[in-house]
Amino acid sequence: MSQTITTIGIVGTGAMGRGIAQIAAEAGVRVKLHDARNGAINEAKAFIAKLWARGVEKQRFDQARADEMSALLLEATNLEEMTDCELVIEAIVERVEAKQDLFKQLETVLGDGVILATNTSSLSVTEIAAACEHPERVIGFHFFNPVPLMKIVEVIPGLKTATAVVEATEALGQRFGHFTARATDTPGFLVNHAGRAFGTEALRILSEGVADHVTIDRLLKDQGGFRMGPFTLLDLTGLDVSHAVMESIYHQYYQEPRFRPSALTGQRLAAGLLGRKSGEGFYRYADGQAVVPDEPSAPASEPLPVWISIEDADAHRALAEVVEAAGWTLETGDAPSASALCLLTPYGEDTTDSALRQQLDPARCVAIDMLAGLDKRRCLMTSPATRADMRDAAHSLLAKDGTPVSVIHDSAGFVLQRVAACIVNVGADIAQQRVAEPDTIDRAVELGLGYPQGPLAMGEHYGARRILTILENLQTASGDPRYRPSPWLRRRARLDMPLTITSAQ
Repeated sequence: MSQTITTIGIVGTGAMGRGIAQIAAEAGVRVKLHDARNGAINEAKAFIAKLWARGVEKQRFDQARADEMSALLLEATNLEEMTDCELVIEAIVERVEAKQDLFKQLETVLGDGVILATNTSSLSVTEIAAACEHPERVIGFHFFNPVPLMKIVEVIPGLKTATAVVEATEALGQRFGHFTARATDTPGFLVNHAGRAFGTEALRILSEGVADHVTIDRLLKDQGGFRMGPFTLLDLTGLDVSHAVMESIYHQYYQEPRFRPSALTGQRLAAGLLGRKSGEGFYRYADGQAVVPDEPSAPASEPLPVWISIEDADAHRALAEVVEAAGWTLETGDAPSASALCLLTPYGEDTTDSALRQQLDPARCVAIDMLAGLDKRRCLMTSPATRADMRDAAHSLLAKDGTPVSVIHDSAGFVLQRVAACIVNVGADIAQQRVAEPDTIDRAVELGLGYPQGPLAMGEHYGARRILTILENLQTASGDPRYRPSPWLRRRARLDMPLTITSAQ
């Protein structure tokens, strides 16, 4: 096997194939393109040429460089013309049988040292390789769309993949300028596995009637720092894609509760509410833009005396500053007066349980999510017994300085707490399963999913012990094994060890 790969083949020249071809040529690698559809290769070359012409216009490189790269894109009218390739990537239809058939054909025309790489996003690399005479040459090489912009590629050895094949493939991905995330051959690999919590937990929150999809999106974007909310993301991806991935990974993991899909997506898929591509999903689209209702204005309320739970000293201090800045009376006793608005700051509890546990009047209690602080958006949670005037008073108080406020119904863990804890927990279990190294998990998720932090770093940011508390309280309240803490998280939180290291040695 050559130390440096100079020529690759790509079978399938759709969005993924042409994207890989573009970055390969930009890295100085010769590319032989093959596609069963007439005209597909010329379409791919023309598409790439337009991108490079735009690069010349924007002075990212000159015309001579564009011509050099174009000369590296060659057509292979049949598979036999790929005999001088050192690695061939398939980017064809996502079916095991189709990929196996292609690799069996390639084995008959390629030398024994040629690497066969699959760009599959969800199929088992080991299963694809099982049909080959030399499964040791088969590896997963999973890029993300759009390939030139998504600077990550997963490198997934099958159970029989040779070490030299892994090293050569990884070196090629790095030559392309991508972060190479080496992961084991498990359902969803690394990035799609780690991404299960964001959408599925948001759907669960929606199905429980805690808040509408607009409020959930606002909370996770503003409080959590996510680039877009989960329902905006589902609409962008399309439910025809997202629902299938959710179901596939759930069943590949033999109905693991952490990955349980929601009935909501199946219903909406059946109704044709796919998202942007169909003009309506969770949002309705006009001229390509989501129609988003205006945020409700804060109600007017006369000032009330305010009592703040002292269970969390930092949260008490931050809320006291808000109360004092608003000019409302802050009560400092161990128990509230008979007329006071009571503000609670639970983690993983709902307002009902938090109020009753502290022996407070639930009618006057409103809970506030303090996980991310009070700077960007504030989330207020009522119990079924909370009086409307108390809810409105809390809303008025927390919105007085102009910070947006979202009001939700009772939910153990609010919105951000639930979603963030589930993201951290899934990431911790990926580390526990040794799917990838902790630093690889975090970097891959940042690049592949656009999260503000990787799941393990997110756990460190919010505090591993606090995340553990949220999960334990969620599991107690719901009885659902979905929220059982990963051993990786539980042990490190209790030992005061970072989530981002494998051991103390």
